[in-house]
Amino acid sequence: MPTRRHENPGEATVHVLLGRVRLNGDGHSWEGSPGDLLIIPPARHSLEALEDSAVLLTVAKTGT
Repeated sequence: MPTRRHENPGEATVHVLLGRVRLNGDGHSWEGSPGDLLIIPPARHSLEALEDSAVLLTVAKTGT
């Protein structure tokens, strides 16, 4: 599946439950494996599964 870049609507994290993923954004990339908590940058970003994966996305919307 193609990677799609999008904006961050507030403060957000990705908790990797299974597999391996790569978070790309703001000119950097971070890899995560089970148990890792990745902080999503406040810029356009994408999340790529490097193998079959399951993640938990948590977003704290700011403002009204």
